Amino acid sequence: MTPPHFRYDDIGSYPLPAGVTKAAIKAAFADHESHRDTLYEILRDALHQKLDAGVEIPTYPQFQNMITQFTGPIIDDARTEEPLLIKEEEAIIYELAALEAVAAEFEVQHGRRMQLRICVTGPIELYYKLFPPPVYLDIISNIATSIGRFIKHAVDESRNFDVVCASLDEPSMGLDPRIEQEGVIEALELASTFAHRAGLDTQIHLHSPIFYETVCQVEGLNVIGMESASQPSLLEIVDKQLLDQYDKFLRIGIARTDIFSMAAEYDERHHTNAFKEAGVLEAVVAEYNRPELVTKRLEKAYRRFEDRITYVGPDCGLGAFPTQKLAYTVLKNTADGVTAFYQRTQ
Repeated sequence: MTPPHFRYDDIGSYPLPAGVTKAAIKAAFADHESHRDTLYEILRDALHQKLDAGVEIPTYPQFQNMITQFTGPIIDDARTEEPLLIKEEEAIIYELAALEAVAAEFEVQHGRRMQLRICVTGPIELYYKLFPPPVYLDIISNIATSIGRFIKHAVDESRNFDVVCASLDEPSMGLDPRIEQEGVIEALELASTFAHRAGLDTQIHLHSPIFYETVCQVEGLNVIGMESASQPSLLEIVDKQLLDQYDKFLRIGIARTDIFSMAAEYDERHHTNAFKEAGVLEAVVAEYNRPELVTKRLEKAYRRFEDRITYVGPDCGLGAFPTQKLAYTVLKNTADGVTAFYQRTQ
């Protein structure tokens, strides 16, 4: 049997550097040309950290609000060709331009092009943030097509890196009781069609697997992401035979990112205050995401799904972590845990 190999990625969000506030970064993105040098430095440094930690296919560092980053452009009449349908030339993920220099350095150092993952907020998430139910198919179709254009622009305009994975972030599917199945398949298909036809791996990032059977019917999506480190029981819901039937794969979360829950659990057991006492958060991360625990999570998932797992990484983004150092530790421990898994299966 061929030894397993997974692609190690991250979801995207990352803590801001010390001294930089969310308000400041929001203002900088609002006038990104004037703040170009500052933004580029922050973005490049965060990407360097991800690469140094061992992430194989990093996502561009996400510091913007995941909703307004995309709703802002698609409700701007000057940037759309019809309501909620962005012009192709306006579907820009501005962060990517900052990473070209890092990618060029990477190719010189490693003799190969850097591979990048992009994460865009999915059409279901955006629709329900903009409008109440019911779903009007013409409206959600324009939103979904717009999201597909953001992916297309990212692929077409990249010079020094290869976009190899595009992910639709749909955290509310299965959790927001307003969301029904109507329109889900059509919208996800429209949003993922370009990436699928271009040969990219197409992920969907879910916080609940309730809709996974519906997602299996979306031809354009081939990888379903599960937050299984913090909620291992989610894996019990997924039927490997159904994945085989639809030829779908999994992205398995093997490092916890729910920092507030981890801290609360730790505080209760050790009678500490993780956010007030020095060094406690470091102990929290060390306890819940130590490399050997990451390895055990991966081993358990692999026993159940075997070659249906193609991607692994932290459950979710790391933007809620209070420092970049803590976030880096999670990424590094994840890399070490994956390496240990490979060593055991040689």
